[in-house]
Amino acid sequence: MRAAVVMFPGSNREGDAVRALRAAGIEAATVWHGDHELPAGTDLAVLPGGFSYGDYLRCGAIAGRSPIMDAVRAHAGRGGLVLGICNGFQILVESGLLPGVLMRNADLRFVCHMQHLRVQRADTPFTTSYREGEAIEVAIAHGEGNYTADAETLARIEGEGLVAFRYCDAAGVVKSNLSPNGSMNEIAGVYSSNFRVLGLMPHPENLIDPLVGGTDGLKLFESLAESLATA
Repeated sequence: MRAAVVMFPGSNREGDAVRALRAAGIEAATVWHGDHELPAGTDLAVLPGGFSYGDYLRCGAIAGRSPIMDAVRAHAGRGGLVLGICNGFQILVESGLLPGVLMRNADLRFVCHMQHLRVQRADTPFTTSYREGEAIEVAIAHGEGNYTADAETLARIEGEGLVAFRYCDAAGVVKSNLSPNGSMNEIAGVYSSNFRVLGLMPHPENLIDPLVGGTDGLKLFESLAESLATA
């Protein structure tokens, strides 16, 4: 089981991603954004959080056109797994691997705090260690996490069950005032149509050790390890 964590100028969560992957038993190495290929044998490509290219132009817009993203798109096209976290999610939508767009937070403020999420489904390679409807607590830290899509795209996402996580309360109840950024339908993460690509704004990689506040994020990486082991 091998993962490639892509580093862009301005990435700052690649070390956390590598640590989380290794904690779940997945071999992980970093890859530079200027490379044109993923390492041989890569099963999972990870786009970590940070501020790629200083968030110039638009968050993730420049990174989405980096040389390595051609390799990531090819990997996804072959059915390979791809995970984008926070800035990585922004890169995935800007590169065309996921639908929608991530806008400035509704109150135009950077948010950084613990956040509850509802697991929408537990039958994807990213969520088999969770229960459907389970409320988990992870961290958020972003200024442009307001998930937005046109009416047709939003209807398709909802109709095909492509919402991965929603912002909720501690009991798992989803309410319209619980989104920290104004996201449509309280969406915190979405899947590609084949459920092999996941983008989410919260940071599961930061919640893998009880010493730092909890382990709810670890299950995502354990789910990936199990999925890769049984593939």
